[in-house]
Amino acid sequence: MISNIKSFKKTILTLFGILLFFTTKSFGIELNMYYPVAVGGPLTKIVDGMVDEFERNNPDVKVNAIYAGNYNDARIKALAALKSGKPAQLSVMFSIDIYELIEQDAIVPFDDLVSTYEDKAWLYSFYPTLMENGVTEGKVWGIPFQRSTIVMYYNKDLFRKAGLNPNKPPNTWNELVSYGKKIVDSTSSWGVMIPSTGYPYWMFGALTMQNDQVLMNGDGNKTYFDHPSVVGALQYWHDLGNKHKVMPSGTIEWGTLRKNFLEGKTAIMWHSTGNLTTVKKNAKFDFGVAMLPASKRRGTPTGGGNFYIFKKTSAAEKKASMRLIKFMTSPEQAAHWSMSTGYMGVSPASYQTSALTNYVKTFPPALVARDQLNFATAELSTFQTGRVRKLLDDAIQSALTGNKTPESALKGAQSSADKLLRRYR
Repeated sequence: MISNIKSFKKTILTLFGILLFFTTKSFGIELNMYYPVAVGGPLTKIVDGMVDEFERNNPDVKVNAIYAGNYNDARIKALAALKSGKPAQLSVMFSIDIYELIEQDAIVPFDDLVSTYEDKAWLYSFYPTLMENGVTEGKVWGIPFQRSTIVMYYNKDLFRKAGLNPNKPPNTWNELVSYGKKIVDSTSSWGVMIPSTGYPYWMFGALTMQNDQVLMNGDGNKTYFDHPSVVGALQYWHDLGNKHKVMPSGTIEWGTLRKNFLEGKTAIMWHSTGNLTTVKKNAKFDFGVAMLPASKRRGTPTGGGNFYIFKKTSAAEKKASMRLIKFMTSPEQAAHWSMSTGYMGVSPASYQTSALTNYVKTFPPALVARDQLNFATAELSTFQTGRVRKLLDDAIQSALTGNKTPESALKGAQSSADKLLRRYR
């Protein structure tokens, strides 16, 4: 009996050893990757598909792609996991989270993880404008992935109904107003909608850039909210709804705007290029995509998410994370990502792939966001970025709803931002 028990135990241990061998043989490293979704569309399926392909080519690495909500949710959940001791090796988070992540000593610069000539070439292969929100202190902390600019979607059928040239979208602020008035007078639709919830500071960054003024300095420790050109930009936004009557007054919801556009409730919407593929699939009308109109110049902030690697990971995990990020930002995968979502290919090489080259030939709107990089600037990003961003968001909404004048709202936001950022100068 005893010998049988010993034999049974030996068999169990042998089987366990075999199982352990094959398990560790199949993958030696496990990575948890958090990522957000801020626009509609089947982005989770696309990410899962990319991860599956990576695992097939890298059987020693297991990747758990964890959808974590919107950008704010992703940051909160990833950092909470780290603080609680749960493993988290990398994440796609807001490109503007860089200062907060550095201040918390949560991430490592990619410069410390590259050594070969090929790795260094990869590190500097991305569009320079997309890198602006990922570089500080002379080091690269974030790698572009889920990146965008704001573009102008417009309903060509409504343009025709209003007697407008469907192939000539508004190029200036004045034209946006005049086009909008014709649409309102001739149709049952609004002329334009610019979302003022969700990410109002982002939309506002486009307007201020068009008025030839950025919102912050390159060191993340000073804002220019009360600059006359910034005040003028908010006044124009306010006047679209309250003076010119080409846009609903008050606030316009980020989450429902695309639906409003697809239902013909507005002829023009400003929104992320990340909506492009979804609009293409669901629009029941002839639509166009154009760069945002100009005041003193054209302008848009870049937007979206970067890859970050967390500091509290092993050397082997960092290497595996690098392999995953290099794969997902490779020209072929970046091209696939762009065609599947509407987000930009993050490198010039992605637009040189046969797949994306052929795609933009048949669907030229896919080039608008990329071409607009020539007029783009970094998205609002500072130390204490969440608090500073909220100050500006609240100022924007108080002006759009008529609770404060644009000037008084922005002066108050600037005063509070100065207090928050003074110690970082």
